[in-house]
Amino acid sequence: MQEVLLDSLLDSLKIFPYLFLIYVIIEILEHRTNISRNKNALSGRLAPLLGAATGLIPQCGFSVMAAKLYDRKIIRTGTVLAVFLATSDEAFILLLADGSRAAWVMPMIAVKFVVAVGIGYLANFICRKEVLTEMEEHEEIHGAACGHDHEEDSKFKSYFIHPLLHSLEIFAYILIVNLIFGTLIYFVGEDKIQSFLMRSVWLQPLFACVVGLIPNCASSVLITKAFIEGYLTFGSCVAGLCANAGLGFVVLFKNIKNWKRNLLLALSLFCISLCVGYLINFIFSLLNI
Repeated sequence: MQEVLLDSLLDSLKIFPYLFLIYVIIEILEHRTNISRNKNALSGRLAPLLGAATGLIPQCGFSVMAAKLYDRKIIRTGTVLAVFLATSDEAFILLLADGSRAAWVMPMIAVKFVVAVGIGYLANFICRKEVLTEMEEHEEIHGAACGHDHEEDSKFKSYFIHPLLHSLEIFAYILIVNLIFGTLIYFVGEDKIQSFLMRSVWLQPLFACVVGLIPNCASSVLITKAFIEGYLTFGSCVAGLCANAGLGFVVLFKNIKNWKRNLLLALSLFCISLCVGYLINFIFSLLNI
């Protein structure tokens, strides 16, 4: 059991430098990005495309911003769905940090982008009579990583302290997940676990989507680590990550008056993600991948 603890700690520590570096880059990008300044981009024809592209950036800040804009009726339903479907929190970072699964980053990005854009435009067409409100001329809406606004912080705090704290938070999640997997393998055996999961491969997307709906970075870490360790298929992983909208739904469900709208949006995201997962698993089974 001591070996499990040591291996889990070492595996988690290997990823930490990559986490910190990428979060510094993301923080810099975030402070230089404010999509809300471009009103035409928010409500124009390119809105779902732009929403999907920003959602792919590995942090939950854009899903938070999209949720705020949607709650203010500044962007359409399809646009917020595009952002939510494209959001993956820590998934891409973990895949890049893990050499064995890094090659899956581009296929995952491609699938999530196509799904997000397609669903975004379809939803906007269905809800084409949706009435939007105008932003004030100098109004800006921000969405910081993990929902914490800190635009007034010093550069040292913004570009060092916040990335460091976020890296430590994700490191803790990774360590916990590694300990869980390590303990299961130690007591049950890796072969038995993989055999059980492969027998229930058609239930995997359902489980992954349920986990993905949990509004926390830990859910994306759990789903991605399960895929890295070979416990989830690619389709199941994509399904869980499509359902994972970061803290976007936390922002939306704060508005109790629109709980029916928010619940319908969450159910739609869940069903779309589930269908995407089953479709990918079906295609992969036909191709014997």
